Amino acid sequence: MLKQRIFTAIVLIPIILWILTLSSQTLAWVMAIFVLIGAWEWAGLSNLIRSIYSLLFGLSLFIIYYFWSYINIDYILYIACLWWLIALYWILAYQQNHNHLPTSPLIKAVLGFFILIPPWIALLSLHHEDRQWVIFLLVLIWSADIGAYFTGKKWGQTKLADKISPGKSWEGVAGALFISLLVALSYAIFNSMPLMTLLGFMLLCLITVIASIIGDLLESLFKRQVGMKDSSQILPGHGGVLDRIDSLTSAAPIFVLGLIIGKLL
Repeated sequence: MLKQRIFTAIVLIPIILWILTLSSQTLAWVMAIFVLIGAWEWAGLSNLIRSIYSLLFGLSLFIIYYFWSYINIDYILYIACLWWLIALYWILAYQQNHNHLPTSPLIKAVLGFFILIPPWIALLSLHHEDRQWVIFLLVLIWSADIGAYFTGKKWGQTKLADKISPGKSWEGVAGALFISLLVALSYAIFNSMPLMTLLGFMLLCLITVIASIIGDLLESLFKRQVGMKDSSQILPGHGGVLDRIDSLTSAAPIFVLGLIIGKLL
């Protein structure tokens, strides 16, 4: 399994970095493909008709991009952050044996838009401003995932949320935070950030990584609800697209909003 994960990552990472060199307009539609695959997988988790849901999703992406200049990105990011606070409540409640997850396919269909549309908008907005920030965000999340995986494998003893994802541990969380903050500190020093800016940036990166863990746990929670291990088998060793972007769905809106509030964009 580990060999499959490494091989898939070796293939995907150069492709992703190449995609980021494209124009913002081209990137929008390339990213839309990943979002649509994620929507197709979400429909499977939500007992929806995949073809119809994916079609509605594709139409929504087209409308949003067509009216891009009229959209207030900040409002969407604030709404996304509010949604992830609700998701955090569901996660904490489930761990305490209080299940507040919706079972209605219609509600789940709406939630799919809250989960997948804001990160698409956030990443496009970030790429339009400075694609270097997109690369940093991806590296931050990747480093957190790597730190969590290997630290958890080596020292993981204390379960993070055993009722949701038994394989995750607090030691893994510590590894994720340590590695990702090293990456953030290196980036801040390399860019000669003033001390106060550096401290605020480090705090933002800390919150972003914590948010990425929430995104991961939420997808695990919905998969547990329907008895699925992976959202699909598209990516060998990684499962589906949702399994790869679950951390980014929560991290991207929060990171971009933090950059805007901190006037780093």
